[in-house]
Amino acid sequence: MSSEQDGRVIPLDRGRAKGGAKPAAMPLSKPAPKPTGKGADVLAAGARRASGERAKRRGTPLIADSAPPPVPEVIPPGDQPTHGGALNPATLLQHAVGAIVEALVTEGRRAGVADVDQHVAHALAFLRRRLSGDYVVDEFGFDADLTEAVLPALRPLYRSWFRVEVRGIENIPHTGGALVVANHSGTIAMDSLMTQLAVHDEHPASRNLRMLGADLVFAAPFVGSFARKTGTTLAIQSDAERLLRSGELVGVWPEGFKGIGKPFSERYKLQRFGRGGFVSAALQAGVPIVPCSIVGAEEIYPILGNFKSLARLLGVPYLPMTPTFPWLGPLGLIPLPSKWIIEFGAPIDTADLDGGADDPMLVFNITDQVRETIQQTLYALLMQRRSVFFS
Repeated sequence: MSSEQDGRVIPLDRGRAKGGAKPAAMPLSKPAPKPTGKGADVLAAGARRASGERAKRRGTPLIADSAPPPVPEVIPPGDQPTHGGALNPATLLQHAVGAIVEALVTEGRRAGVADVDQHVAHALAFLRRRLSGDYVVDEFGFDADLTEAVLPALRPLYRSWFRVEVRGIENIPHTGGALVVANHSGTIAMDSLMTQLAVHDEHPASRNLRMLGADLVFAAPFVGSFARKTGTTLAIQSDAERLLRSGELVGVWPEGFKGIGKPFSERYKLQRFGRGGFVSAALQAGVPIVPCSIVGAEEIYPILGNFKSLARLLGVPYLPMTPTFPWLGPLGLIPLPSKWIIEFGAPIDTADLDGGADDPMLVFNITDQVRETIQQTLYALLMQRRSVFFS
């Protein structure tokens, strides 16, 4: 075979369609007949170069020229993207809380609030515990975690409005059960709340005062549930005795509604202390009784009269008329800023009176002793108080 035959080109008229029509152009991808000889080596090298260039133009790297594939970034389990590449709800909540915290801290610093970071941290820790259920409620419904969060709301009244002065806090034992017995007054039972805060904030052990409340407190739809969660228990002897035996510090106000609803003309004159059920509970549990005298609560809502008919219609023990209520409407509910003194007296030991709860005369004598101690202390504190509304 001659060299001319080696280099001849395939004629374009091969495969012409019948009827003389011009055939379509041959596709570029159709392989040509494999050449032989020296020309085959040249064409093969050119084909390899062309193939590489086409691959580069298509963006497909050649194996010889390719770099190692990038290592994917490891995302923590909580931040794994979900459908559509969005973050999961837990991460979104975390980002939202973080933004809120940053805004609160920034605004707090602008306003000059002291320890704003610490306050925000405490609030977030409380929210986390509530959402995760990481708190304990005892058999009486007392929620210590919620109580710790609620008490700060009372401190402006305690420190700045009433300017409470606490005396004899050392008479409250550091551990074990004890019964705190106090006088009751003030139209609204704010004296019990101030006493609870005084024991918590002033006592070295920051003890919680478990208060005993009347039936009417627990009959209210919202107040009853909230009172139970913050440590108030129904004022019956069996519950009081169980709390005392378990080592709790219990507070009782034996005058009840007769004390807080008495007119201003009878201020600081103690009403009857009932039948001494609180003394029987202390004797049964063998715990000390601590008399407590409160001066200042009588003046926050001075009762000038009582709407008795309307009170019976509403089913409440009394409906007071004060210098500001109902004349000023909601503003009449603001207490007057009287000066308060809370004094805890020397404890009365009952450990040596085993079985004394079954002796009515002994119960009566101790009840009278506690009442007389509180009454005499009230008179002494009134003499020491320089002004009703000023320190």
